[in-house]
Amino acid sequence: MHATSALYDSAAARRIDRLATQALGGDGYVLMQRAGQAAWQVLLQRWPQASRVVVACGPGNNGGDGYVLARLALQSGRRVRVVHPVDGGPRTPPAQRACTEYLAAGGQVDLYPGPLDDADVLVDALFGIGLREAPRDDVAALIRALDAAGAPVLSLDVPSGIDADHGCAPGAAVHAHCTLQFIVAHAGLRTGAALDHRGELLLDPLGVDAAADGAPASPAAMLLDATFLRERLRPRPRDTHKGRSGRVLCVGGDHGGGGAVALCAEAALRTGAGLVTVATRAAHVPAILARRPEAMAHAAESSAEFAPLLEAADVIACGPGLGRGEWGRALLARVLACGKPLVLDADALNLLAGGPQALADAVLTPHPGEAARLLDTDTASIQRDRFAAADALAARHRCVVVLKGAGTIVAAPGEVPCVVEAGNPGMATGGMGDLLTGVIAALRAQGLAAFESACAGALLHGLAGDAAAMHGGERGLLPSDLLPWLRRLANPEES
Repeated sequence: MHATSALYDSAAARRIDRLATQALGGDGYVLMQRAGQAAWQVLLQRWPQASRVVVACGPGNNGGDGYVLARLALQSGRRVRVVHPVDGGPRTPPAQRACTEYLAAGGQVDLYPGPLDDADVLVDALFGIGLREAPRDDVAALIRALDAAGAPVLSLDVPSGIDADHGCAPGAAVHAHCTLQFIVAHAGLRTGAALDHRGELLLDPLGVDAAADGAPASPAAMLLDATFLRERLRPRPRDTHKGRSGRVLCVGGDHGGGGAVALCAEAALRTGAGLVTVATRAAHVPAILARRPEAMAHAAESSAEFAPLLEAADVIACGPGLGRGEWGRALLARVLACGKPLVLDADALNLLAGGPQALADAVLTPHPGEAARLLDTDTASIQRDRFAAADALAARHRCVVVLKGAGTIVAAPGEVPCVVEAGNPGMATGGMGDLLTGVIAALRAQGLAAFESACAGALLHGLAGDAAAMHGGERGLLPSDLLPWLRRLANPEES
């Protein structure tokens, strides 16, 4: 198996497949045989004791891959049965050939409905990358039957029912135990609903180099891993002083929201900011100083109190606990006019939702609900196409956007989007976003560019959440549980 950081959409995948087929003499069956063989090897590795295999085949080339696997399983002595929906027989020439060879080897093909509970392993070869709409009723019934059968499911290329470009499930979708992608990694399998459907994710390039001169295709996105942090969070020079590590001002904490801005400030400190100041309501200052005396908390009840804090900062993190009242609006207006690098979250985003505003040097960190308000749509629309939503926000505000959620996406004008797969469901709790705001602001203050700080910050935040969950579980995970891990993982040369 081959790991890659480049993620492709279906148009690029088809182009690469077409050019590779041309290079192989124009016979699409060559790649189909390689795909079926690769899938059979995965099945053998994951379930070596399986003696009964049921393969659900669709009418296209994905189904053809399934017929090749079925033939190989049959020739190895396994009991094999292929099922397909009504009108689901092979329609492409390579798939027809694969089906013919399977039948010639003594294979059996049945129409669904029929029992699927007699299998040790189920193979999903229904759709591949071609799906854009909800499966029709008979195919949806077969998908639900695959899920209900109780045996592990191996999906070929894409779990059937999942949109390979967007990661959404427009209707019924297979819950695979393992998904083997062919030739290229699919962008949609790294974000959104797809994360609950794909299971273990593998890639076999089938001998095709997607980056070769003969098969040019630009990636739709890049997948970030820990290497990204190691390359950007280098050990500090011995003569470093606090001024070189940047001054972060955390703005927020209206009445009842002091904890949010305190978490933001502590995350900035744990991520390495040299100086962290908090501008908040006077009532919150004693509690913040008691919790974290290294954070210089100041009352900012008036412009006279706020102006010098703003002037001294290198980067401003605004939004955690800010509220939507007159106090928060007044502070945000001053922040937006200051001309300094910004990280905006929470109520700062909700207050921005009134209309498009260009933000020259800012990072916005919306969750899907906030993104929906910024784009004047609904959360379901955001989740149907997270890449498009992130791009639209970046274009609307002309800045970097971190669209949080399962498979966080970082987008910016002129940049290839990046996907952060780190993170877990335990992080779906209040305060986690406040940490992320502080993390990104600290990295920006330490000299990373806006897009790099957003990518590195989102990755660091997710990795810290995963590390904390490993040492106690996801349920009950608190934002403060991540703080020691932020420090450890922000020093990748030592972790």
